[in-house]
Amino acid sequence: MRQPVDSLFGRLTLLFVGVLLLSHVAWFALMRLERSQMQTRYAVEEAAFLVDAVRQHVAREPDQPLPSRVQLVEPASAAVPPDNADLPEPLRRFVDDVRERMPAGTDVRIGPPGRPPTLWVKGPQDARWIVVPVQPLRPMRPTIDRMIPWLLIIFSAAVIAALVAAWTLQKPLSLLAQAVARFGRGEPVPPVRERGPRELRLLTRGFNQMVTEVERNEHDRAVMLAGVAHDLKTPLARLRLRAEMMDEARARDGVVRDVDSMAHIVDQFLVFAHDGADRSEPVEVDEQCERIVRNYRTMSAMRAFGSTAQAAESPTIQMRLTAGSDFRLPAATLDRVVSNLLDNAHAYGAPPVVIETERSAESYTLTVRDHGKGIETQDLTRASRPFVRLDPARGGNGHSGLGLAIVERLVRRAGGELEIGNGEGGGLAVRMTFPVEVVQRTVAEAAHAW
Repeated sequence: MRQPVDSLFGRLTLLFVGVLLLSHVAWFALMRLERSQMQTRYAVEEAAFLVDAVRQHVAREPDQPLPSRVQLVEPASAAVPPDNADLPEPLRRFVDDVRERMPAGTDVRIGPPGRPPTLWVKGPQDARWIVVPVQPLRPMRPTIDRMIPWLLIIFSAAVIAALVAAWTLQKPLSLLAQAVARFGRGEPVPPVRERGPRELRLLTRGFNQMVTEVERNEHDRAVMLAGVAHDLKTPLARLRLRAEMMDEARARDGVVRDVDSMAHIVDQFLVFAHDGADRSEPVEVDEQCERIVRNYRTMSAMRAFGSTAQAAESPTIQMRLTAGSDFRLPAATLDRVVSNLLDNAHAYGAPPVVIETERSAESYTLTVRDHGKGIETQDLTRASRPFVRLDPARGGNGHSGLGLAIVERLVRRAGGELEIGNGEGGGLAVRMTFPVEVVQRTVAEAAHAW
């Protein structure tokens, strides 16, 4: 099951949203702190300005009345507030800031509570207390603030821009990842468009060049292999014809078997060299497997009947087909895969050979296993390499080391994955997994083509 956070787009989205959220919260906290400090500074400057204005007014025009909220109070008056030392912290800081703004030795006090806020100031040169109104210091409302809607709008716009940027960066990488997956399955890969940052363009360009070189080498090798195999078919046919005309039965049967083995190797070369897509019609895997097994038993019986060196015995093959009618693969691919695996099982394994199909929620599986000795664990990774024989005893006649390599190539071209391992009860188990969406896409493309 895919997890959104596991993709590059999901992680970039989380990163961008997290950074934006952190920056906006920090910015909002700083704005609140700065606004509170600005309010305090403004109140201090306003109070200092009023006190200076009153002093200048008294010095120049002592007979003129003062504004209604400004007073001059005698030091001995009972209205003078006491030097209240237990003020709240904001008022204490405000009083200290005003005292620092005034000349040295100035006494600053806050008016009595329950009345409009006033500031009482008496400097060293003042004969009376100067009482001026001050701006009330109200803390900002934490939940109801006019900046919050604008902050949300800015944050939403930033998140949208971040998502677009993440998508723009992720899209070329997604296309490149899809191309790499297709290339790994052996499917044709068209050149990937070079776009995105410079490093990504260089990576895409290198991948396109690598695909071109690999395809050229594969084509050259396939042409060479197909040419050699094709040129061998004619002399092999003549050799078989001459062998059939031999008088001695034992020598004739031995030569015919050798010619058939060489012809089988040539056919494997031709199948391995073929690099085109399978255009055959998709068929139901369960029904086709039954048909392949019947034909395989018939051909094995005919080969045994025509040879004096073999016993006429049909191969022991068991089938457990439960995938259902929706599991479909191209007919030619399925025939070659199952036939190669049956040949490999009877050449190197031991009966019975079991063919199983299953379906899960996300994929179909096709498994072919025997009950022989299997393959050593250290040799499993080399089992599907072309022209590799794991040990001399597995060589035999008519075997070129291409059986599992052909199977792996055909399975990957069909959009599946191949897993080679040893079964729990012994023997080699070849498990092929095909995602449901790949099978459905193959059937839909074939239906459109037909």
